[in-house]
Amino acid sequence: MLELGYITHSIDVIFQWQNVILMAVGVSLGIVVGALPGLTATMAVAVMLPFTFKMPADSGMLFLLGIYAGGIYGGSISAILVGVPGTPASAATVLDGYPLARQGKAYEALFMALWASVIGGVISGSILLIVAPAIAAFALRFGPPEIFALAVFGLTACVAGVASKNLVKGLMVAALGLIVSTIGLDPLEALPRFIFGIDALTGGIPLVPVLIGLFAISEILQQVQQELHISVETVKRSRFDLKLLLNHAKTLIKSSLIGTGIGAIPGTGAASASFLSYTEARRSSKHPERFGRGELDGVAASESGNNAVCGGALIPLMTLGIPGDSVTAVLLGALMIQGLTPGPLLFERHGEYVYVVMIGFLVVNIIMLILGRYFIRGFSLAVAVPRYYLLPAIGVFSIVGAYAVNNSLFDVLLMLIFGVIGYILPTLGFSVTPLLLALILGPMAEASLRRSLILSGGSWAILVQRPITLAFLLLSVIVALFTWLQSRKLPKEISDDAREEI
Repeated sequence: MLELGYITHSIDVIFQWQNVILMAVGVSLGIVVGALPGLTATMAVAVMLPFTFKMPADSGMLFLLGIYAGGIYGGSISAILVGVPGTPASAATVLDGYPLARQGKAYEALFMALWASVIGGVISGSILLIVAPAIAAFALRFGPPEIFALAVFGLTACVAGVASKNLVKGLMVAALGLIVSTIGLDPLEALPRFIFGIDALTGGIPLVPVLIGLFAISEILQQVQQELHISVETVKRSRFDLKLLLNHAKTLIKSSLIGTGIGAIPGTGAASASFLSYTEARRSSKHPERFGRGELDGVAASESGNNAVCGGALIPLMTLGIPGDSVTAVLLGALMIQGLTPGPLLFERHGEYVYVVMIGFLVVNIIMLILGRYFIRGFSLAVAVPRYYLLPAIGVFSIVGAYAVNNSLFDVLLMLIFGVIGYILPTLGFSVTPLLLALILGPMAEASLRRSLILSGGSWAILVQRPITLAFLLLSVIVALFTWLQSRKLPKEISDDAREEI
């Protein structure tokens, strides 16, 4: 149920001039980073995270939300202009966006991508605003057993989503993350564990160096191996008819709903939503033969679907404390650093902050429409930024950000270690997202399980005697089995890239 008092307070906070500027800067940064092939919204949010420490919690989150939304949309710019998706979320946009650019219709494609992104974000944000309070109210019934089962489900769903082609590898990475999460003081008895005489590890593995290492340093290491020469297509301004947008309204709405639903499932991500939306648009089209040759409906489906994931992924994050994708995993870390624990209690104790985030996400998308409309040609030039300028700058920001958290060189060392881990794991076919999620959910799962056993006098039966707990555990088993069976059905000859698209 919507709280009018929280809504009015949120509007007052969001439209403070400094917050409007922060959202605009965040959207601009996100678009530029997203437009650079190979760089992701996750990396942008991770690198910029340390800059929010001195900000008020709501201002910092609005800034990061701007980067998130802008980064997902920005990938469409390079996808359309040069046929190289700026982010994995825009991979499906290439199929029709680039042919349109080659036909001299780059302007139409870019504006369709912009409008589709905004519509997808607004629809998913509206669903978030309506649905999230009801889910949170239900989740207030959760005790330690339910929280443990929820953490297990979240981790299982994430592993199944990002590692569907090899469930075993996903579970191995998650197990590694759970082991690392035990470093530091025991959550109940405050006894040191696995610190090896290093005082800096007493408080556990700090999140910020891990985030920056896994998603920024690893990206730098991967990018230095590639040399990408890009020639930008000339964007010639032409008339964009609003009636043309209305002609694609059915696709935009349907794809936005698909993206929201996919985003609300932990571990799926924008790339999956983009391809599913594109496939559905082609299936239901009267002219499916036009897809892949320069069809605006394909651009509309892909971009509305992948941007709708943003709002959808915020639903499990805000209500249950489970990130929907890798970006919201970073946002989860940002909230915890600010002393805020996502979940149902966040609605009860910091309701005004929650509504700032939900309504702010809607405003961020409106700002993205304004900026994108007037600066689309300028942003398109971002794809031509030389890597030898860009990567060192990102590296410097990463080091400064990791050091600034605790003014500790040890944190910089941890960042580099996790950067190497984040570089090596994908080369071996492992995803890093389960590692991060296990680091975040591991302490919560451990503490909740131990409290549950204390409540039951040491009896494990408490995990099957409570309906909600049993339901989440059964869902975890079902998701794991379904994923395993689906992976066995994939033909051996299908390449890894093709499997990811599936």
